[in-house]
Amino acid sequence: MFLCSSEQEDMVAVIYEIVDNVEGHDPDTQDEDADAVRRLEVQHTGGDTAWSRCYRVTAVCVVLLCVLLLTAVTVLWIKFTNLNTENNQLQTSYNNLTKERDQLQTSYNNLTKERDQLETSDNTLTIERDQLQTSYNTLTIERDQLQTSYNTLTIERDQLQTSYNTLTIERDQLQTRYNTLTIERDQLQTRYNTLTIERDQLQTRYNTLTIERDQLQKVREELQRLSKQGWIYFSSSFYYISIEKKSWTESRKDCRERRADLVIINNKGEQEFISKILSRRKAWIGLNDRDREGEWKWVDGTPLNTGFWGQSEPNGAARENCVVIHDHTDPVWNWSDYPCDVQFIWICEKTVVI
Repeated sequence: MFLCSSEQEDMVAVIYEIVDNVEGHDPDTQDEDADAVRRLEVQHTGGDTAWSRCYRVTAVCVVLLCVLLLTAVTVLWIKFTNLNTENNQLQTSYNNLTKERDQLQTSYNNLTKERDQLETSDNTLTIERDQLQTSYNTLTIERDQLQTSYNTLTIERDQLQTSYNTLTIERDQLQTRYNTLTIERDQLQTRYNTLTIERDQLQTRYNTLTIERDQLQKVREELQRLSKQGWIYFSSSFYYISIEKKSWTESRKDCRERRADLVIINNKGEQEFISKILSRRKAWIGLNDRDREGEWKWVDGTPLNTGFWGQSEPNGAARENCVVIHDHTDPVWNWSDYPCDVQFIWICEKTVVI
């Protein structure tokens, strides 16, 4: 009786210990096992015989032990399966994280190159590379850091893209302004060149007018001076009609002493002017053929091209080698040849150089 009770108590203690050591089994099963143990205790204190109670307790304990072992094996198998599944999931996650890490590393390197090209900022990438090297052991932290770096680089890339677009727009605007300014500059250059040419032309005209003014001033002064001395101005020349009469040679000598020479008639207008101021008087002019008969020359050595001879003139042959304007009524055709030693008044001409 005492032995049975001691074994019974030991077995009950073992059962409780097994129950306490089993982890992760169903709570409802724990409650049923506890009720069975309590019933076993109640039966132990009942009115059966000691051997019957001992036998039943032993049988119950064996059954409970089998149940508990089966439960423990089941629970352990379930935990093993779950742990194996979790291990596979963790391995898969680890592989995924590794791939993701590699992909992020590749993206990071690409973005690093892009940022280097856009910013040429090698120092920042060196720091980030060192940070990535330091945090290599922890994949999750590395992934977060890489993700953060990726996001930062994405933001920087977007900002740089925005800046690039802005700069492109500004460049295009500046190009447009540059083209406009180039056109305006070319137009201004053309206007400047035109104005320069006009200025030079005006300057030349101004200088010419200044020279002409000075010359005209001199002419006016000379005209005033010569007018007081009896000279008459006509078509850029001064004419002097003598009062006394001399031969052709002496007449020319007098003209030269006056810094002039006998008149040279170049055109019809000058011929009419001289005829008018003579008022039908005869006067020596600077034409003769003394060097060679019939070869009439002016006093400056130029040959006669246009003559205003009177009717049947010249007619004196070798006896008449000098020319006068005579008193015929025709104001144009009134030249005659006379002997050079005959005395007449004469006309001096002083050309005004402008």
